[in-house]
Amino acid sequence: MKNPYKSFVAAYLRAVEKGKACPLGGIPPAKRPKLRAKAPKVLIFAPHPDDECIIGALALRLLREAKMNVINVAVTQGSNKERQAGRLAELRNACDFLGFGLLTTRENGLEKISPKGREQDPANWAAAVDVIAGILAAQQPRVVFMPHAQDLNGTHIGTNLLVTEAMAKLGPAFSCLVVETEFWAAMTTPNLMVESSARDVADMVAATSFHVGEVQRNPYHLGQPAWMQDNVRRGAEIVGGQGGQAPNYAFATLYRLQRWSGGKLEKFFDGGKLISCQDELKPLFT
Repeated sequence: MKNPYKSFVAAYLRAVEKGKACPLGGIPPAKRPKLRAKAPKVLIFAPHPDDECIIGALALRLLREAKMNVINVAVTQGSNKERQAGRLAELRNACDFLGFGLLTTRENGLEKISPKGREQDPANWAAAVDVIAGILAAQQPRVVFMPHAQDLNGTHIGTNLLVTEAMAKLGPAFSCLVVETEFWAAMTTPNLMVESSARDVADMVAATSFHVGEVQRNPYHLGQPAWMQDNVRRGAEIVGGQGGQAPNYAFATLYRLQRWSGGKLEKFFDGGKLISCQDELKPLFT
């Protein structure tokens, strides 16, 4: 008997090769919902341009299904100064494609956003905290996205520290839901697995392709579907419970959902939650 998985794996390779021929950006914006003038706000604090497309599955569903106003905050525009203006232009195009709003922190973005930068240049760090605190105070988000504290990349870890300190600076009256994200390193204790439809995944891949300068050197957008498939494997055991029946999801993203209240993060619910494409998001987020 021939190995039937040879053709299965070969089909993956053919799909990736076909993906390499797809255009980078230049795609008409995806259909977006009409939002109320005072729709609840969701802020994605993205360490780099492109993070909003990679970890944004839940945010995209909050926009499309819960009709929440999703706004990406460009914490930095990358460390390569020659590319910062170009990366911002690419980011605008990607956000426009998905229907996300966009806020910048300052011209060329914040600098030295890392644990090392926090330690070595406290004045710059304090000014950056003030910038983020100002954005939070002005926007009053219902939901905040930020990387988890062990997400390996220095700017990702720095963004977690930055946003956490900015929320604390606003005092005990400020509250919101906090969604921690993962990319460079997996969380050990995610508590939320969110399924994505094939349409949403295709739109996220397309949005990532708008970051042309980045995906030309490394076509990581073509690996997003596989990463989201592997999230189902991990989430079934870590979020759903070891040894349980895995959900019939094709794609998913893992998060940790908590509440910021009284100047600190606190548990929002016990155990783990699996949110399928058929489940409503409003009961949990609104």
